[in-house]
Amino acid sequence: MKSTTTLGARWSRGEQILRDPSQNQDAAFTQAERRQLGVEGLLPPAVLTIQQQVAMELEHIFSKHDPLEQYIGLIALLDRNEVLFYRLLVEHIDRLTPIIYTPTVGLACQQYSHIYRRPRGLFLCPGDRGQIVERLRNFRQRDVRLIVVTDNERILGLGDQGAGGMAIPIGKLVLYSAGAGIHPSLTLPISLDVGTDNSALLEDPFYLGHRGRRLRGPEYDAFVEEFVQAVKTVFPRALLQWEDFKKANAFRLLGRYAGRLPSFNDDIQGTSAVTLAGILSGLRLTGKPLKEQRFMLVGSGAAGVGIGRLLRTALLAEGLTESEVRQRQVFIDSAGVVWEGRPDLEVHKREVALHKEELALVGLSEPLPTALEKVILSVRPTVLIGTTGQPGDFTPAAIRAMADHCERPIIFPLSNPTSKAECTPSEALEHSDGRALVATGSPFDPVVYKGHKHVIGQCNNAFVFPGVGLGVLISEASRVTDSMFLAAARTLANFTRSNDATDNCLYPRLRELRAVSKLIAFKVAQTARDEGYGRSLDDAALQEAIDGFTWFPDYPSKAHAPTAEPPAED
Repeated sequence: MKSTTTLGARWSRGEQILRDPSQNQDAAFTQAERRQLGVEGLLPPAVLTIQQQVAMELEHIFSKHDPLEQYIGLIALLDRNEVLFYRLLVEHIDRLTPIIYTPTVGLACQQYSHIYRRPRGLFLCPGDRGQIVERLRNFRQRDVRLIVVTDNERILGLGDQGAGGMAIPIGKLVLYSAGAGIHPSLTLPISLDVGTDNSALLEDPFYLGHRGRRLRGPEYDAFVEEFVQAVKTVFPRALLQWEDFKKANAFRLLGRYAGRLPSFNDDIQGTSAVTLAGILSGLRLTGKPLKEQRFMLVGSGAAGVGIGRLLRTALLAEGLTESEVRQRQVFIDSAGVVWEGRPDLEVHKREVALHKEELALVGLSEPLPTALEKVILSVRPTVLIGTTGQPGDFTPAAIRAMADHCERPIIFPLSNPTSKAECTPSEALEHSDGRALVATGSPFDPVVYKGHKHVIGQCNNAFVFPGVGLGVLISEASRVTDSMFLAAARTLANFTRSNDATDNCLYPRLRELRAVSKLIAFKVAQTARDEGYGRSLDDAALQEAIDGFTWFPDYPSKAHAPTAEPPAED
């Protein structure tokens, strides 16, 4: 693609350029540029390199000791100097991702109305019904290719955060740009602010969101339908990512719209791919094949069922039958084992519920045990995955039960933020005599157990969704499929293996995210092509397209960014 616009073409002048984060370079403007742009005297006289600016901003951020203040500082930089923000993030992504995303973003969602400074993204409210096309057209960029949208109802493990959920799409899109090189001008965060049932927010006099109870039922569905139609009208080339919708809506909307526009749900599909990748990495350490594993999924919401779906796809690809796959997955929720004999079973759980005749095949009999450790003793799983959002769900007894029958149990307490993890890595290692292979949803420090260091890999969706998004955009895929996420999982696991994961770490380092994302993008684009959903480009052309599309944050004399022409107005 063409390089970023050079100075003098489509650039603002004077104070206006210093107030535009997409053009501002702060003290990095040269003396010649200052004369040309009319900012002489508006900046201190020193001219700094971008490397000096990065060092200075890093000092600013870490001079603050409160994570939320660090988050506020980073967003302030994004609002002031976009290129510098992304350069800082790219060069220090391992240190800054826990601030701009999990776990600190959870605090930002909770305090959103109280830390709000400048507008970013679009808020669509019930009063916008009938005018959503016009609201989308208020966004100045007309060639949006990537949208992350939330209705704010299930933010991380925190629940309904109302308008505060906007911090999640912002954070996800930041990681798309930093981790996969998708230019920020092509992205748009959107909040479907359909109200909130969080009474604390409604009682807060400073709450900035729509002050009313959530839309439900047909009104909600009509609102979302109008939104999707508006996206297809205004941004017809956009990939849509559904983010942090409550489980019932998450599954329903994914099923309804997956065939109507390229879209996916990161909580269902991204989580499943990164989890499968960690399992594959763990099995390479144990030397055991995937098809011999038994999986217990504790938590049967969007993430848990999504993981089960992709595991099913992977196990079928390994040669197991549908019946054999069902016997290798047992789901648990707050009421115990998920099976068809339970009354009022939620719709999304019915596909994973055990049939009565399958209970004995997995080691269970009526009356079914309710304590997790007793279910583990009966089923004898080798992989334990938690998505409950309830700290302490993986009790010492449950962990010991895993270790009693399995030499190297794989234990993934995935709930986030950190305070919601089903157990800590220390607990998983202590109660398994150091034998467990552990990954977590939020970042944890390494654990030293009996003199051996265990580096705890983060089962972070950031390892998957940026590369998937890039691959979909490059291939111009008309649909996002489970096969693409299976390809992403395998690619991530292969990368971890080839980059010599040490100390039992099941994931690469975040500093390798750009390299991982490019590999995943290539495999996803290949899959889209081979399934007939993407462009018919050979492998060399796909790689060339990826290299030409990806953006590295530097000032215009050095940077390159996509400058696609906007589509014609309707």
